[in-house]
Amino acid sequence: MSDQTTTEAQTPDPGELQKELDQLAGEKAELQDRVLRAQAEFQNFRKRVDRERSELYEYASMEAVRALLPVLDDFERSLKSHSADKEYVKGMELIYQRFYDGLKKLGLEPIVSTGQAFDPHVHHAVDMVETEEAPPDTVLEEFQRGYNFKGRMLRPAMVKVAVEPQAK
Repeated sequence: MSDQTTTEAQTPDPGELQKELDQLAGEKAELQDRVLRAQAEFQNFRKRVDRERSELYEYASMEAVRALLPVLDDFERSLKSHSADKEYVKGMELIYQRFYDGLKKLGLEPIVSTGQAFDPHVHHAVDMVETEEAPPDTVLEEFQRGYNFKGRMLRPAMVKVAVEPQAK
């Protein structure tokens, strides 16, 4: 009988085996869920890093172009002044055009202002003139050209805006 008692003592209870099996299945499901969540989190991290990296590359030259805008403004002002030397003016126009074309290739986009409706997101009003010659809130003159860089505002245009005349 002692052999039979030993065999019975070594055989686990089927109820206990089922409990242990259920517990292990639950732990396995929890671990699989954790792994899936960690993988999803890592994929989201990679996507975010890739997006930030592409934005960095895309807009890395934005500050360099911003620093060159005063030079572009000086070229435009110098071309508006009159000079007796036509060859000098022609050379300046060629240099200006090459410089401007190079900036446009990098992503510089001029903002058209004169004759447009005033937009505070795009224009900086430095002068307001009462006039009946143009509808109110219309840009009459551009003092300094505004620019976008690859669709983002780089510098607002400095403009003169028409306002409705006050009744006397």
